[in-house]
Amino acid sequence: MTSDDPDLLATRLAATLRHLVLLVRRAVAGQPITSQQYSVLGSLENGPRRMTELAEEHAVQLPTMTVQINRLEDPGLVARGIDPADARVRTVELTEEGRARLRAVRRARAEFIARELAQLTPEERAALTAALPALDKLGRRQ
Repeated sequence: MTSDDPDLLATRLAATLRHLVLLVRRAVAGQPITSQQYSVLGSLENGPRRMTELAEEHAVQLPTMTVQINRLEDPGLVARGIDPADARVRTVELTEEGRARLRAVRRARAEFIARELAQLTPEERAALTAALPALDKLGRRQ
């Protein structure tokens, strides 16, 4: 395979990403909240967000995001607030407990992935290191 064929590259990358997502999910299997909910916690790390923004970022409908937020609010991982620019708009923010849980799950994921990476050859790890800037750029495109 060459990198000159974007269609073939896209197909292979999509399949590989699916397997990697499943790998990362195994790191936190059995936790009381889902991988999607951890992703929502990560979206709140830099400050309060509007529910509509969260729904858009996670490519779900607003009622689906509301259910997710309700499930995160019950154990005290997030708190609702009011947008200072518009009192009619509800926001969601990460609580200290939510921040601690997010740090813990990231640590668990990193440790899990490190164990998996240790099973690769030095050349394979070097190839992954070389690919990270392009993957990061691809993942941050809007």
